[in-house]
Amino acid sequence: MSTVSPISLRPRPYSAQAPPTSASSLPDPALHNAHTLPHPTSNRTATAIIYCEGQFGDIDGKTANGLIRHSEKYTVLSVIDSTQAGLDSGMILDGTANGIPVCRDMDDALSQTTTLPDFLIFGMAPASGLLSDAQREVVLAAMGKGMSIVNGLHEFLNDDPEFAAARIAHKVDIVDVRRPRPKKFLRMFSGSIHQVTCPRIAVLGTDCAIGKRTTATVLTAALNAIGLKAVMVGTGQTGLIQGARYGLALDSVPSQFCAGELEATIVEAFNNEQPDVIIIEGQGALSHPAFSTTSFILRGACPQAVVLQHAPGRTSRCDFDNMAMPDPADEITLIETFADTRVIGMTLNHEHMDDDQVSLAMVRFGQELGIPVTDALNRPARHLLEMVFAAFPALRQELTGAPQ
Repeated sequence: MSTVSPISLRPRPYSAQAPPTSASSLPDPALHNAHTLPHPTSNRTATAIIYCEGQFGDIDGKTANGLIRHSEKYTVLSVIDSTQAGLDSGMILDGTANGIPVCRDMDDALSQTTTLPDFLIFGMAPASGLLSDAQREVVLAAMGKGMSIVNGLHEFLNDDPEFAAARIAHKVDIVDVRRPRPKKFLRMFSGSIHQVTCPRIAVLGTDCAIGKRTTATVLTAALNAIGLKAVMVGTGQTGLIQGARYGLALDSVPSQFCAGELEATIVEAFNNEQPDVIIIEGQGALSHPAFSTTSFILRGACPQAVVLQHAPGRTSRCDFDNMAMPDPADEITLIETFADTRVIGMTLNHEHMDDDQVSLAMVRFGQELGIPVTDALNRPARHLLEMVFAAFPALRQELTGAPQ
């Protein structure tokens, strides 16, 4: 995966009586945010507490979950979720301790650090995309202590008079990650995507919040680890917060410009990085009536290949209890009918499944669909690599000592 230089900041000691410290020197974790922060000159990675009350490890806590598993931009100090206080965040997510504690509340989190964290990251992605009254109080309290805010919601806090006043009063910053660039700078589809000569692989899914970004991240890292240059293009707020160098929050862009903005971002990544492969993070699902983003990804990226993410243990689509999960075969047919592409493999989200059930599902779906199937988190990365090499054999030829 393309590397992002660590964010550097000066350490600042924390005490409850200390005056708030301005975060005006902190960098902006979004590519197209209206409140861009100057590049710092010191040598410390930005620190953060993630707020994920009642949702850590669950579907609506996907931003927090993703940041705990992977972050190029922040050193995460703790997660706030009173329902799991005292536990290790890595144990909750993947059964492996990572030393990042889950705390009861803000005071508990601050008691476990000697320096004031630079940011409070709002780590939830509720269907409404809005803050509740209780969540507003938490964010305002963090600003009052001198912490800047990273907000991935559809609600732009810089536009809220109360938050705007608090930002000025406490000399902190609010980063509204989902804010698109001004309309006069938005780009329409031009066809320039066909100038991108390397393979473009989109990781799509049968539902939202199903692990598309995680699989895309794992695949990108696996390709880079064996010597191929792979770049991931993020399409959602979590990837941008994690530190994606190329990307946009596609669901906040006016529909007329979605395909063009994604196309232009991919072309920029290709021209700047000259990668061997580009991996595009998916959003929603093509068959899901509540989301249109997958259609824009297929149009704007024009991927030659798709990896499909599916959760066999999920009976209904998240947040839609009366909407059954689609059959992966039907989703594949829809994708390949909608766009000039092919599904080259499937990856599994293992929620509600034990290891034996995952193994059986890999065999069953592999036989039914006639494509390779794996679990990006719980199976060797070489399975993902073989999936790609089978579809693009020229990539294997570019390597010295490539896996056989």
